[in-house]
Parts: sequence; C-alpha cells; structure tokens
Amino acid sequence: MSQPLRLRVLSTRYGICQLAADAELPPWAAGNLTAMVRTPDELSIVCPQEGIPGTVRCSECWRCLRVVGPLDFTLVGIIAGLTSLLAEAGISVFVFSSFDTDFLLVQENALQSAVDCLQEADHLIEWCGDW
Repeated sequence: MSQPLRLRVLSTRYGICQLAADAELPPWAAGNLTAMVRTPDELSIVCPQEGIPGTVRCSECWRCLRVVGPLDFTLVGIIAGLTSLLAEAGISVFVFSSFDTDFLLVQENALQSAVDCLQEADHLIEWCGDW
C-alpha cells in the first residue's frame, strides 16, 4: 500500500460480543455500524456498546477507525498495511470489512496512540461525530 489512506474516527463506543452459536440475532445488536459473524462455535457481534445487556459476554470500550471508501476489490494490502503499523506500535486491533470498506477497532485507551501512529505514516485522520 503506497498511497496514504483517509480514515474517520467514529465517536461511538463499540462492544465485541460473543453469544452461543445457535443464538438468535438480538434486537439490541443494531446501530449505524453493526457486524455479525456466525461460526459453528459462536455468534460474534460488533455493535454500539450502549445497548448491550450486562449479561452478555462482551469486550467493551472499542473505538472505530473507518477507512473512507469505497475501496475497489482489486486493491491489495490495505488491512495488512494498517495493521502492521499498529502491531509495530503494540496496539491490538479487531478488524472487519463491508462490501465498500474496512473497519479497525482499537481499545479506547489506545485510540490516540493509534491515530498518532497512522498519521506518522502519512495517513489522513478525520474526527467526526459518527459515520
């Protein structure tokens, strides 16, 4: 990846939840940004933290850096380029993608370090209310 990317920091706090593999999609798993992955072992859900019940197994206080897209499917190394920078800085990341773009979640306490790291690599960071 040779060109700088534009990323937006979303203001919402997200949770990464784990439910039973056969669980129904819960009504609280909603919002402008929600992702669900079902495997034979679990149902993982990323959604705004504010609606997640306290009884749900969840990792909280994640913030989202959204790559401004749409990105063409022929582009190579977008996620690898971004996550390698963050890995070198010791920043853990949870990544998922949509048809149009990529999303990187970092713990809120590492957000400024992640932004600084990406800016040092010439990526443009925009702070926005949401989306």
